[in-house]
Amino acid sequence: MPDIKHFDPDATLETVVRLFWRQGVASTGIQDIVTATGLNRSSLYATFGGKQELYLAALHRYLEQRSQPMFRRLAEDERGLPAVSEFFDDLIEARCSGEYARWGCMVSNAHAGAESSDPDVRAVLDRHHQELRHAIYATLVTARARGQLSPGSDPGASADLLALVAYGVNLRSRAGADAATLRRTVATALDSIAGRAALN
Repeated sequence: MPDIKHFDPDATLETVVRLFWRQGVASTGIQDIVTATGLNRSSLYATFGGKQELYLAALHRYLEQRSQPMFRRLAEDERGLPAVSEFFDDLIEARCSGEYARWGCMVSNAHAGAESSDPDVRAVLDRHHQELRHAIYATLVTARARGQLSPGSDPGASADLLALVAYGVNLRSRAGADAATLRRTVATALDSIAGRAALN
């Protein structure tokens, strides 16, 4: 007979995402996962594998359900620099207020942790970075076509800069930086590439 699961693996994985996201993988043990999900170890192992496999599944879920929708919206926005500005406003709002305030970004947290040395984790982090940079780059190409970039601004180099600023927002917000400070930093970065009145 097929194995019948008496729990929802999808809901369980979402619980695990939040646990790893809030606490970090190094600070989260199997017993923490058992307590948070209400499942026994054998059910967890049979469904997901060990802690490392569970963490990778959680990291993939975070990328697919939280990061990629934001990246798609940005890449498809035809407004140029105002779209980038709104992306950062939304990012700062999410990182500094609401249910997930001060949790940072699960992917950025992984960049800063020892888990980043694992090849499978590194592959997810690299994919996230490429998609973030691509979304910013696509919007900056639109901005250039609209005359919103300063004459010396290069969309590729500017996308690299703004991707790093996004990681900085994620990490500094987790460390307690306030929204106003983060917004000033983002505004300075955008001003460095913008032409006159580009954000109006």
